[in-house]
Amino acid sequence: MGLSRLVCAFLLAACCCGRHAAGVPGEAEQPEPELVEVEVGGTALLKCGPSHSQGNFSHVDWFSVHKEKPTLIFRVRQGQGQSEPGEYQHRLSLQDKGTTLALTYVTPHDERIFLCQGKRPRSQEHRIQLRVYKAPEEPSIQVNALGIPVNSREPEEVATCVGRNGYPIPQVVWYKNGQPLKEEKNRVHIQSSQIVESSGLYTLRSVLKAQLLKEDKDAQFYCELNYRLPSGNHMKESREVTVPVFYPAEKVWLEVEPVGMLKEGDRVEIRCLADGNPPPHFSISKQNLSTKEMEEETTDDNGVLVLARAQKEHSGLYECQGLDLETMASLLSGQQELLVNYVSDVRVSPAAPESEEGSSLTLTCEAESNQALEFQWLREKTGQVLEKGPVLQLHNLKREAGGGYRCMASVPSVPGLNRTQLVNVAIFGPPWMALKERKMWVQENVVLNLSCEASGHPRPTISWNVEGLTSEQDQDPQSVLSILNVLVTPELLETGAECVASNSLGKNTTIILLELDSNSTTGLSISTVSPHARANSTSTEKKLPEPESKGVVIVAVTVCVLVLAVLGAVLYFFYKKGKLPCGRSGKQEITPKSSSPGPSPSQQPVLPLTLSCQPLASLPPPSTLPPSRKSEFVVEVKSDKLPEEMGLLQGSNGDKRAPGDQGEKYIDLRH
Repeated sequence: MGLSRLVCAFLLAACCCGRHAAGVPGEAEQPEPELVEVEVGGTALLKCGPSHSQGNFSHVDWFSVHKEKPTLIFRVRQGQGQSEPGEYQHRLSLQDKGTTLALTYVTPHDERIFLCQGKRPRSQEHRIQLRVYKAPEEPSIQVNALGIPVNSREPEEVATCVGRNGYPIPQVVWYKNGQPLKEEKNRVHIQSSQIVESSGLYTLRSVLKAQLLKEDKDAQFYCELNYRLPSGNHMKESREVTVPVFYPAEKVWLEVEPVGMLKEGDRVEIRCLADGNPPPHFSISKQNLSTKEMEEETTDDNGVLVLARAQKEHSGLYECQGLDLETMASLLSGQQELLVNYVSDVRVSPAAPESEEGSSLTLTCEAESNQALEFQWLREKTGQVLEKGPVLQLHNLKREAGGGYRCMASVPSVPGLNRTQLVNVAIFGPPWMALKERKMWVQENVVLNLSCEASGHPRPTISWNVEGLTSEQDQDPQSVLSILNVLVTPELLETGAECVASNSLGKNTTIILLELDSNSTTGLSISTVSPHARANSTSTEKKLPEPESKGVVIVAVTVCVLVLAVLGAVLYFFYKKGKLPCGRSGKQEITPKSSSPGPSPSQQPVLPLTLSCQPLASLPPPSTLPPSRKSEFVVEVKSDKLPEEMGLLQGSNGDKRAPGDQGEKYIDLRH
């Protein structure tokens, strides 16, 4: 295409030159114009031909030739240039000492012949053909979204390609699956048109029409724009598109997902498919095992039968029917068998096993399946595998052997397919008790939830020696948990609460002792005692009170210990100096003085103490002192406060000291 355009340009130039020469009598035919190429927006350098002296360009006139009519656009006089009014007035300038005329901001309208004429027209006339180029934008392609039927008698529109703002007009080539398409009668037709924009650039629009076959349903179409620049030939491609192709179905068939061995509980989809586009209307039928007739199943709009949780009843023969709503032709698929593997009816015999201590027991497991089964026995509490096989033998039974046993029947060939059955073994015996062994500190008018758990066979019953609101919870067939809701009264503090569990083989008792907590504020509240330890005999439940602030107790105890340590150090110092009158029966009160006028709010109050120094022999011999040192001296520290005011000297566990131990301290001042 570029070569043909070039030939045409040359012919046009020759024609123009011939006509111009004909207008000047006696002039010979002019040679072909010089070719200058430039892109839109660039600068064209127009040289006035070869010269032998600079003086030949001192007087030159430049013309633009449009439609064979020359128009003066620029004058050169004595080496100075001047533009003529018109479209080139502000875009022309001289370069190379007046030998070159520069045309800036070239547009498509500038593609023409430029003529320079010297002082001697016969020897100084020179013609230049200016060619202008502009690369088009990336081509856009629009596919026929409505689709093309294969039975169309004429080529149908496949896609439209548009290339904008190029110059000159680019060439378009259509491709299918990478192969160029050519015009073919009644098969392929390419129709192209162009629009000239106000800028002089071209917009190309090309429409591809074709007759398509069923094999073209996945064909990829795209267009290519070929164009030329001063640098050479170039091309741009559009994206690939696929046009919908419509054709009738020739066969239908069934597909099942997931593929492979199916088991009960799986989500299964039975899908009806066809080789037509658009697909026909589908229906799926299943064979009735009793009548052997095919009965239609309920499917969704896409002809898919969904089994959310497949069961063994879903096994059987299925088939699909496709109905073309345009031609009303009906197609039937072949029958396909669906097999749902299952395990069902897991049974353990005896169903309610019970036995005496020391005896033996045999458990047997059975199940049904369409595949070979494997059995194993597991302990319900621990999950431990006890036996592989359908039979479990239990020998020399003890009470601990009572409880749940689980039989698992599984199909090795189908991963994840298994069923289990739980059976509870009962061992005859009197009740066992389960309690938490700790003392319970309470307050008056406090509502408590006391719990008592017992197990045994026959299942025990639980009673309380105090009245209150009771409730029971079954832990397992042989265990029961009783909860007593009771208000703390002086009588309850005196007697405590007694829980009695009994069955036909005996009984067992648990006593919960309650003691008044004098360090806690009184008020109505609820506490709960939860059992977790087991015992076969009567036991006592104790509960420690929760301190209102553990941090306060720890700080108080720490301050008291520090005070006693400092006091002991002072006494030891006086003893070493001989200023402490030990050996005499006497007492001195030591009241530590504060360095500040008033007590600090962050300090604990200092207790007045009474110190007495006497031989160890006169004191009760502590069990922790060696007998060989009973003649040495110790300092007895006594508080004048009452025992109940010495709460800070209690242990961190909340236990009160003995009355005789709350007001006295012995400080050993020996070496």
